[in-house]
Amino acid sequence: MGGLVGGADGSVVVVGVLAVLLVFAAATFVFLWRTRLAREARDAAVSRERALRRQFEAVMSSARDGVLITTRRGDVVLLSETAAAILGVTREEMLGRSIARLPLRIVDEHLRPVLSQEVFVPSVDDDVPRIVGVPGRRGAEDIRWVQVSSRLLTGDDDGEPITVTTIMDTSGLREAAEALSRSDAQFRKAMENAPVGMALVDLEWRLMEVNRAFAEMMGSTVVALRGTPFSALSHPQDISAETDQLQRLYDGYQARFSCEKRYVRADGNVVWAVLDVGLVRYPGGAPDHYVVHVRDSTDDRMNSELLAHRAMHDPLTGLANRTLLQEVLQRVLAKSAELEHVGVIAVDLDGFKGLNDRFGHATGDNALVHVAGVLRAAAGSRGTVSRIGGDEFIIVVQSPDCAAAMREIADAIHVGLRRPLQVKRHQIALNASVGIAVADADTVSGGPTSLLSAADAAMYRAKASGRSRTEVYDASMRTASDSQSALALELDDAIRRGDLVLHFQPVYDLPTRLVVGFEALVRWQHPTRGLLLPSAFLPLLEDRNLSVALGTTLVDQAAEFLAAQPGGDTWVSLNVSADQLGNSEFADRVLSSIGRYHLSPQRIVIELTEASLVAPNTRVRHELTELRNAGVPILLDDFGTGVSPLSYLRDLPVSGVKLDMSFVAGIPEDPAGARVSRALGALARELGLATIAEGIETEAQAEFLQGCGWRLGQGWLFGVAQPGQALLDMGLETGSGLIDPRPQEQDDPFASL
Repeated sequence: MGGLVGGADGSVVVVGVLAVLLVFAAATFVFLWRTRLAREARDAAVSRERALRRQFEAVMSSARDGVLITTRRGDVVLLSETAAAILGVTREEMLGRSIARLPLRIVDEHLRPVLSQEVFVPSVDDDVPRIVGVPGRRGAEDIRWVQVSSRLLTGDDDGEPITVTTIMDTSGLREAAEALSRSDAQFRKAMENAPVGMALVDLEWRLMEVNRAFAEMMGSTVVALRGTPFSALSHPQDISAETDQLQRLYDGYQARFSCEKRYVRADGNVVWAVLDVGLVRYPGGAPDHYVVHVRDSTDDRMNSELLAHRAMHDPLTGLANRTLLQEVLQRVLAKSAELEHVGVIAVDLDGFKGLNDRFGHATGDNALVHVAGVLRAAAGSRGTVSRIGGDEFIIVVQSPDCAAAMREIADAIHVGLRRPLQVKRHQIALNASVGIAVADADTVSGGPTSLLSAADAAMYRAKASGRSRTEVYDASMRTASDSQSALALELDDAIRRGDLVLHFQPVYDLPTRLVVGFEALVRWQHPTRGLLLPSAFLPLLEDRNLSVALGTTLVDQAAEFLAAQPGGDTWVSLNVSADQLGNSEFADRVLSSIGRYHLSPQRIVIELTEASLVAPNTRVRHELTELRNAGVPILLDDFGTGVSPLSYLRDLPVSGVKLDMSFVAGIPEDPAGARVSRALGALARELGLATIAEGIETEAQAEFLQGCGWRLGQGWLFGVAQPGQALLDMGLETGSGLIDPRPQEQDDPFASL
């Protein structure tokens, strides 16, 4: 019984022990399990903290703005890499240190020093940005401008407050703003001082801003023009001149455009302007405003119109020239319903060459201007008056009763010319021969030129019938006109064949009566018409531009004649007009002939005719100077006629002068002619020029001219022009008389003769 009880108690004890062990094991398991969970939670928190720290560091390092965290005492708790780079310090030297020990020189916007703690540890919560300057990267004087924003943060009740400061580098923005401001100032300065007009125009084509040049061009002010519709300044006929171009520019079909139009100034005057328009767009491509350059082209336009007018008009009389005449005639013939409504009047002055020879080219020009006025008055609104050359005029008439109208115009011309031209104390009577041709199937068969030829033929019939009269064209006049045209066609071949030859008129030394030179005069040895004098064919040279070809051909003939002379002291003068010079072809031929025939340059003399056509500083003058410098003398023909030849002695490289025969004709009986001859001789001697008198017909004239100082002379008294071989056969007694190409400086200008 007792054993059982003891056994039972032992079991109870065992069970109790086991229970205790189980409870302990369970508690241990629970403790270990909880410990494991806590460790895992701690590890996870640490891992999250590390991840968050890495993310925070990544954010801090990649942020454009720097971050600085300080305690209330000013100790640096955190300094991002960006902040350190902006402030120019390192994180290691600053973390845990007081902000007051920050090695920075900080200034405010007025460049006054500021303490670091005042900037980065404010006494109160103040997140208003502040701009300060810190040292830059380009030396001690460089300043980097930064924006500082500080915020005071408090944690839990027992937490210590901290200050979080963001630092943003504003140097780039500030520099960009300064650059933008500088660029804007430069643009405005350039716009204000630009020599051409400039305007900023909105998309509604209103002026937003203009410069002073534009305002002056429009006769207004800058203030008055702001806000004005640009089109309101346009000429009424040009208001929409740029509309289509603006639309194409707006739609992007073109980058810019230019146009020329008229504007009306504030004073009512009209100006021409060239617009250069460009469109400024936003970065996205949307249109913003127009930039317009406005250049005043009024002067250019006027010059262009003036040049166009000069190209179509005679510079002396202002009448239409040959080019415009052809255009007008073609137009009226094309538009006229009936040919009989169109006609042509040809007018040619009678005796105009004699007028020029006697009174000079200046008087001749005055006469042409006077005649032009008479023709304008006679034609009125019924015709176009033109000058086609020399003293030749053409009037194109268009009228329903053309024949009667042309008769009235012709009669008015004769009446108008009855009023003499006043030249100083002289009254010069002018007359004209007039030819009329009405358009019909016959006269226009060859086009406008045929109608002009018909009127020309009628005019020549008027001259042949006694001059100062009017003739109407009929078919019988065609034969004479055709004959003249045929002669013109032959002339080109005649020059190539050598049918135009030189005859030579002797020039004598008046004191010794020895031959010292010859004047070469051209003749046409026509195979059927015989020997033709210059008056029969020289006008045809100008019409067919053959003057240069003839001149170069005759140079060789003159050189060949000189080479055949037994002595080497005589010379030959060649008459040369201005239209044969200018392209150096004639000068080259003269110099090459001198070399080919082994002549002294002084033996070929250039006798310049029509000197009025030679303006100073032209290619013609340069060619004459080239010849003179090569040793070729230059003579001025028709010396003394008019006033202008005196200026030629200064402007042209003249070696000598030839007294015009109009002064020789009346001496010694004519006192006025005698005084002029004596005065001109004295002038030539004073200038050191060689002197030649032409047209000497009597011994009394020769003696008088010799007494006046004219050293050389020619004329019928000494002999007429003859072929070169005839003169060689005669064996004329010659003397030394080469002309010095340069005027003499000594008292005796004839020392070289």
